[in-house]
Parts: sequence; structure tokens; C-alpha cells
Amino acid sequence: MATSEQVAQLAGVSRATVSRALNGSARVSDEARERVHAAIAALGYEPDVIAQSLVRQRSCVIAVSLFPEDNNLPLSHLGQTSQYFYLGVLQNIEREAVALGYDLLLPSRPRGNSPENYIRSLQTRRVAGAIMLHATDSRIQALIHAGIPTVIIDRMGQGSHAAYVKSDNMDGARRATEHLLSLGHRRIAFLTGQTVDLAGMERLLGCQQALAYAGVAPDPGLVRQSGWNIDEAYEAAMALLAERRDFTAIVAGSDLMAMGILRALTEHGLRVPDDVSLVGFDDVEFTQYTNPPLTTVRQDRVEMVRAAVHRLIAMIEGTGEASPLIIPTQLIVRKSTGPVPKDVH
Repeated sequence: MATSEQVAQLAGVSRATVSRALNGSARVSDEARERVHAAIAALGYEPDVIAQSLVRQRSCVIAVSLFPEDNNLPLSHLGQTSQYFYLGVLQNIEREAVALGYDLLLPSRPRGNSPENYIRSLQTRRVAGAIMLHATDSRIQALIHAGIPTVIIDRMGQGSHAAYVKSDNMDGARRATEHLLSLGHRRIAFLTGQTVDLAGMERLLGCQQALAYAGVAPDPGLVRQSGWNIDEAYEAAMALLAERRDFTAIVAGSDLMAMGILRALTEHGLRVPDDVSLVGFDDVEFTQYTNPPLTTVRQDRVEMVRAAVHRLIAMIEGTGEASPLIIPTQLIVRKSTGPVPKDVH
């Protein structure tokens, strides 16, 4: 097994320089750092990560939070952090982090659901930083107060060691509604996710903004909230249909919700898009295979993750400041939207 001394000899540097290069010290020149890494690759040297973490008082581990503070909530009810959308996000986080020399930790739910217990569990593990995929304001504030470098995805929170990365939810929902308006729709229903979530509130506001710009008066009776999952969206759509409200299009808060809505419309004998047009949000992989393929708003998960991981590591290593980022969305038009039915005036 190769040693740090052999790495130093091959790279033509001291063992101290090897150690500083591995620890990301700014005291090592770019040329020396490149020689060290080339020697490591040639010798197959594996540094003692435990010893390194003791020296730096932190590990090369990033904690990723997927769990709400309610320990009794199943993963299928994590709101936006659904098993479909955030599975891809989590995979991309791991890919980016590993490429930059970091590993992931998905902490189990600590006993007691207080933010203090969560912070204590991270500090015990000496994590380098945290990425929050699903977090309440209290947990975000606890992380900021503890000084743990943190990046929050799809919620806002900022401090000297915290930043957020999120999609432009308002603009995406506005574009979705404008698309329906361009097809002649004026009676548009909105089945949003929970507006206590930032994404749900922003998406509803984006829809309402598009109506206001078009001079279309909103109908509060056409707005419904539900959980972000298929079943709750199905129930909300069934309740809306039972009221026999007059509408020709629906904007769903997420693609999963759109699936529940599609089922409800089908059970009522309504065809998409011949009778009712339908738009989702997220552009998860299966939406292009639904019947009909779903018009939706695409979130750039790859860029969201890349930006989150790079911002976090820059904070951890002291090479950059915490800065928020709002990532543009894109309207993907497929077959679930069409003109207003001819018999609607």
C-alpha cells in the first residue's frame, strides 16, 4: 500500500505539502497541487480520511436531509420531496459530491424531532456541511445559528454560512397559464400543492399573475389545495368535479398531482385535451409517456444540484461566499393541452 512519503517523493515535495494539498490549503501552489494529485493517481494512494477529519475538525461528508421533523410521516408524504422528483435530485447530488471528493450522509431521524436534536446529530458526526431537500423554517434557522455550512433547495434561508438554490416557480407557473390563455382558455382551475410550502405559494401566485396580465378575473372557486401526491390530488379534483364548476383547463402544482387529476377527469368521462386541457410542473421522466403526454414546466434538476453542491463546498473550503440562486424553468408543450372546445363560448 502506498504511503504519503512515497507520494511526496514522486511529486518532489515534502510530506507537509502533500497533507496541505489533500486538505485544500491555499498555501499550496497550483503546480505543486497538480504534481501531488498526479502522484496519488499513479501510486493508487488512499489518504487516511479519519486522520484528515481529526486534523480539520470536520469530515469530507455532506449531510443530506430528506426527512420532515414529524417522525411519523412516511416518505410518500414528503410534499415536494417526492420519491419521483427528488430521487433524481439525490442521485445527482451524490454524483457531484463524489466527483469533488465528498461523501453523502443521510442521517436517520434522531430521537425527538426538535431542530436541536438534528443539529446535535450532525455535529456529533462532524459533517462538513448540509444540503436540505425538505426542511422547515425552524430547522433552517437552527442550522444557520449553529454555523454549519448549508444550502437549502427550494426553500429560502440565508446567512453567513447558508444559501438557497431554487427554481423560478412563479415564472414557470405564469408561463404555463399564459400557454393556456393563448389557446383561448379563460376558465382555468388551479390545483396547487400546499401553499404553506414556498413552491406551492409561488406557483399559485404565478398563475394568478398571468390572469391579471391578461385582464381575466380570477375565480376563487376554481382554486384547490392538496398534498403534492397523486391520491390527494385525485380527491381534490373529484371534489371540484362534483361541484360541476365551469372550467376548460387545469394547472396542477406538480406532475404527480397531474396524474391524480387525469384519473379523476377520465372517471368523469372527460377527455384530455378535447374536453379539458391539463398542465403539470416538474417534468419528471414519466410525463412524456402518459396518455396523452403531459404538457409541463421543466425544472433543471441537474443545474440545481450542481449549483447547490458547488456553493456548499465553496463555503466549506472557504473559497466562496454564500449566495442564493434562482434557476429558470422551461415550458414543455406536449399533447395534454389544446384549444378551448368548440361548444364553449
